[in-house]
Amino acid sequence: MKPLGNFPEPFQLANNSSRFNSLSRGYKFVEKRSVLFQMFLFLFFFAFLFPSLVYSFNAEFEIKSLRVYSGSDETSFPVIDYSSDGEKSITIDFDVQATFYPNLIIQFKYCDDNWLPYENQFLQNPLYNTEYNLWLDKIPSGVSGARYHYTGTFPNNNVQFPFSGKWMFFITDSQNKNLVYASEKFFVINPDVKLNVQVMRETMQGSYGDKANLGRTLVIKTNFTLPDSLISANVRKIEIVKNRMISNPIVVDRNTNTQERYYEWDAGRKFSFIARNLRPGNEYRQIDTRNLSNYPTPTVDAKFGEFDQSDLFTKHPRDFNGSSLLLNFKNANADYQNVVFKLKAPENVTKPIFLTGSFNDWKLLPEFEMYDDNGMMNISVPLKRGVHAYQYVAADINGDRISNADWEILEGNFFETENEYYIFLYYESQEKGGYNKVIGFAKIRTGAL
Repeated sequence: MKPLGNFPEPFQLANNSSRFNSLSRGYKFVEKRSVLFQMFLFLFFFAFLFPSLVYSFNAEFEIKSLRVYSGSDETSFPVIDYSSDGEKSITIDFDVQATFYPNLIIQFKYCDDNWLPYENQFLQNPLYNTEYNLWLDKIPSGVSGARYHYTGTFPNNNVQFPFSGKWMFFITDSQNKNLVYASEKFFVINPDVKLNVQVMRETMQGSYGDKANLGRTLVIKTNFTLPDSLISANVRKIEIVKNRMISNPIVVDRNTNTQERYYEWDAGRKFSFIARNLRPGNEYRQIDTRNLSNYPTPTVDAKFGEFDQSDLFTKHPRDFNGSSLLLNFKNANADYQNVVFKLKAPENVTKPIFLTGSFNDWKLLPEFEMYDDNGMMNISVPLKRGVHAYQYVAADINGDRISNADWEILEGNFFETENEYYIFLYYESQEKGGYNKVIGFAKIRTGAL
């Protein structure tokens, strides 16, 4: 009898083959795990080194409810006036809708009178123009529409504003400063000249028919005496910003001379800049969605249970002069809703109608043109719960160009309307290679003249 250990040769080969296949499968399993681990490491370091590319794949990333205001008053105009006794800072706040914690920075840039950032290195303030490592707070989990919130106050140890004039900030990716998510405008004022401003009422004659109230206008006259340290020939212009309409100022330039915009000069050091035919308009319409009983659902009508109509002859109650007042991000009800604005326009208004307000910086934009739904003008806008100012504007549109805007035909025009006007005097400074400097500033309030 052969020993049990001496198996037939075919059996031994088969047994060895089975062991080999088993080992092979084990090696392949380990190899697959190794490849997966290497892929994980690659993706991890890729995301770490190039987060901006990863962000770009996430379509949900969005900056929302971006605002800038003076000091801590969210209804205030965004200006730092170093000559005043008031706040000498601005506050920036915004929400972020994202599925990841974003790595963002804020760049601050000094601009010319057309809001174009200077390329001159002497005006770029490179050591103090960027806020790094933004700290974002987590929004309560039950809130819809946003996940993170940021609030920051400037200037601080990292950011300074050494030049008087127009400034912008840009919220960008931390690894790619050219990837701009949002931007906003504000003013920094260190005045050399005192402005004396007069406001007068006029009634313009014209073919207004039954709309005689459209002839009510204001005249704003700005007087000043230039100090000996400044050159008269370098005085450029006056810009007047009504309420929060920063992107659409009233301009009185030395290069223009019309019946409505002109200046007077004694050939010495005394100047007067005059702007006429300024309609005071009406107080802004407001929507207040803080009341959950009136606005309980994700989609709501702006006019609770109704729709807007022409208010040509109706005075509105006082407002925040074009600002918004939003629920605090810590509030569990600070949701975003789709707000549907509806307007029943009169038949004599035949131009396209646009919605504008605190939610789009009072700009007339093609994407805010209302559409006609069987005689009812409609548009839906995502808004955070709070108080928002808005109005309707009739204007022509050709492609992306909007012109001949009538801000009062649907809103009315009253001398009693309370408006804030911010007056800026521009000067062509020869310092640091030349730049447009604001050397005078004044704020006035009209309505109770």
